Amino acid sequence: MAGVMEGVDQRTKLVGENRFELLLFGLGGRQKFGINVFKVQEVIQCPPLTSVPKSHRIVRGIANMRGRTITIMDLASAIGQKPIEITKDQYVIVTEYNRSTQGFLVSSVDRIVNMNWKDILPPPKGVGNNNYMTAVTKIDETLVEIIDVEKIMADMVGIIIDVEEGTTVDSDEAKSIKLLVADDSLVARKQVKATLDKVGLECDLAKNGNEALDMLQAAVADGKPLSDTYDVVISDIEMPEMDGYTLTTEIRADERLAKIPVMLHTSLSGTFNSNMVKKVGADKFVAKFDAKELAKEVKGLLVEKGLIKSSTLKELED
Repeated sequence: MAGVMEGVDQRTKLVGENRFELLLFGLGGRQKFGINVFKVQEVIQCPPLTSVPKSHRIVRGIANMRGRTITIMDLASAIGQKPIEITKDQYVIVTEYNRSTQGFLVSSVDRIVNMNWKDILPPPKGVGNNNYMTAVTKIDETLVEIIDVEKIMADMVGIIIDVEEGTTVDSDEAKSIKLLVADDSLVARKQVKATLDKVGLECDLAKNGNEALDMLQAAVADGKPLSDTYDVVISDIEMPEMDGYTLTTEIRADERLAKIPVMLHTSLSGTFNSNMVKKVGADKFVAKFDAKELAKEVKGLLVEKGLIKSSTLKELED
């Protein structure tokens, strides 16, 4: 299984071209699932696990790996399926999400496929808000579900939406500011909106980069300045149809939209992303999810761009 992950560093070069690579795996049935390779550190045979008393139902135990203690979660159980029976044939996908490392127990690992985000589609309408799909695609005429890991993590550890007093925006200033938030995860959209609500800012929500770009272009279609509708864009990176890097590139290429500040807010992390932020012309990169940090960075960006009074910046620095 080590061969599956060979060359993962080279695969990150696909990011920024609206392309990525998907690691395919199974959870015991015929259905295939996928996860972005860029979030995967390694794929290993399931190691010996130590049980954790009174842990969440999806936690199968902890494992010591190269000096690190990692929580191993049953991905099948997390999405409401029958828990995976652990034998010598199971695998753990070690990932980095939202600033932490965790392992996902899966029944089988198939292969890596090169994909275009245009071929990754939102979940079918009618599946409801309780599903764990963030997107779907077809590979070899077989439906592949991409799991909303952020929803799983939120269900397990919970999310506290709390902001520091100094990061709220004066109500008179906030009246003239509106943000556009793009994220394919329903949980992530709710988290960002709840944070902005606490800051005192209004926002509209888009489910992916393509939808966000349509909303931005619609705002200027009649010749009005974009600032009459939106003042800042906050975008995830991984999204069906159009990723956040491509969205930012499209924004910067359209003279009607080019000046709007763009903050990329993603569970992807690392130096590579910081470099890509500069390459595509985004203004900020904020790793998910810390409500206090997001609030601070949003307010700091508003100050930096002159959208609120600079005198409020002192509150952020204290």
